[in-house]
Amino acid sequence: MLVGMRRGSWSDQHGLLRANSNNDVIRVLRLEALGVPSCTTYRRCGTEGPWQRVLPGIVALHNGPVTRHNAISAALLYAGESALVTGLEACARHGLRAASPDGEVHLLVPAERKVHSAGFVVIERTKHLPRPIVRKQVPLAPLDRAVLDACRRMTRLDPCRALLTEAVQRRFTNCERLHAQLANGSSRGSAVPRKVLAEMSAGAHSVAEVDGKYVWQRAGLPAAQWNGSLYGPDGEFLASPDAWVDDVAFGWEIDSVTHHAGHEGFQRTIARNTRYSTAGVVILQTLPSRLRKEPEAVCAELRAAYEAAAARPRPAVTFRPQRGE
Repeated sequence: MLVGMRRGSWSDQHGLLRANSNNDVIRVLRLEALGVPSCTTYRRCGTEGPWQRVLPGIVALHNGPVTRHNAISAALLYAGESALVTGLEACARHGLRAASPDGEVHLLVPAERKVHSAGFVVIERTKHLPRPIVRKQVPLAPLDRAVLDACRRMTRLDPCRALLTEAVQRRFTNCERLHAQLANGSSRGSAVPRKVLAEMSAGAHSVAEVDGKYVWQRAGLPAAQWNGSLYGPDGEFLASPDAWVDDVAFGWEIDSVTHHAGHEGFQRTIARNTRYSTAGVVILQTLPSRLRKEPEAVCAELRAAYEAAAARPRPAVTFRPQRGE
């Protein structure tokens, strides 16, 4: 609703313009309705003026840096009613740490809306506009849609893997829902997320694990089983090795610093390794960063550890593969 203002009196009542703005951005048409002539708006958005043009028909009521809040509000005003934020910005607002907005604001609008991409705004028309999820007054596409909209604009596998695996690992969604969303959406740009979802459905739960599978194949070792559960002679749970070769009871753990840091994380890792050792299991630990920086060295370590496991009697441990493997 417009705050009342006499035409021509706006210059004496600066606060009323901001009261009618959205995070200090406002439509030019709204300024005109408040009594600000378009020629005045144009002049104030000039090189030395106190305002600035942010998008076609959208003005910021300051001439300083355009903040992310300014940009999001400007994009939604530009796109009009029913527009939703999707892609990386929406993923970040849903809480995904792997989402790093790149400056663009990706919006979904109804298919019949006659609006085009401009400046930092990417407009995507859709016949299947989802119901918005509102976070801090910003309408967002649901996470399944947002994460796949982001991934469809990616040309590299790693960022896509990081985003999709985090969403699944943190139980924001699952592979089945992502497959269904991808099948119902646009096929444009779907090759990269389809490949990553295929990897994840085959049992790869992280970027490091995908890299690990490539290194394992490169090492020329017998096929491994991934992400099952290992039990001792009395049926007690020991651990869930990332990779396992049952014939020789050899396991591989790809241990990130993040998941094993701190006092509690360190204690859990020591306790796990003690259970492996007590049960007679040969286990190799590798940092994820080495899978890419030193793949040949890791291959050599894998082969040596496997040979050590094969040279001793197999301990009485039982491995149970994860479901579906």
